Amino acid sequence: MGQVRYAFLGATRYSAELLEFLIGQGLPPALVFFIPEEFQISYSDKPVKNSNYADIRAMAEQNSIPAYEVNSIPGKKLGDYASIISDAQLDLLLVLGWYYMIPEKVRELTSHGAWGIHASLLPRYAGGAPLNWAIINGEEETGITLFRMKSGVDDGDIIRQVSFPIGPNDYISDVYEKATAASKEVLRAALTNIGDLTFRPQNPEEIQVYPQRKPEDGEIDMTKNSKEIFDFIRAQAPPYPGAFFRTADGKKIVIERARVESQ
Repeated sequence: MGQVRYAFLGATRYSAELLEFLIGQGLPPALVFFIPEEFQISYSDKPVKNSNYADIRAMAEQNSIPAYEVNSIPGKKLGDYASIISDAQLDLLLVLGWYYMIPEKVRELTSHGAWGIHASLLPRYAGGAPLNWAIINGEEETGITLFRMKSGVDDGDIIRQVSFPIGPNDYISDVYEKATAASKEVLRAALTNIGDLTFRPQNPEEIQVYPQRKPEDGEIDMTKNSKEIFDFIRAQAPPYPGAFFRTADGKKIVIERARVESQ
């Protein structure tokens, strides 16, 4: 098979680094779809702000790649671009750092469907904020999974997986870097050997779906032990809004770094 023809869907710094990597590897997308920094999403009545935002549109324009905005308001949903996707005769949609489900009718417009990278070793930690949840839960290892999307939450066939450790003093930015490096490895291998890939179905009974995390979820529960609080702080440090507690006068104290000292 020759050059893979795909659309890139992204909205985060993770997306931007992977897009830059793929272009540098001679594997540029035919189309780019992006989400603006403030966007509509199902769990909020008001627009939410992407704290991990990157300007994917600018990257596409710099490389003469057509780019289209997606937002859950009239005229800006992915399905509204169905004719553009169909006319592009794509092999697949590559979904990396995205906040919306990909409708089946859109996935079927490409010969290989839609692929995503989820930052966990599926079927564990499906759903929202997988790296954050893994640190909060004290995991010592996680990884990334390249999978073919279905209609459920991260329940598609597994294509490739790479694992890596979570060090005892790793913050979310450290784990994020490991996930990005592993993602590059997986993408280069898959896109240059697409004809030789195998797809392993997941067992639906084994899929663990975790919820998205919002800034207000960062409040520290002081009834937890020192290890649990330390992990909680590590999981929500920059680029995320941070773990916090409130003072007697109602002020919020955000903790971006911490250490545990024995008596």
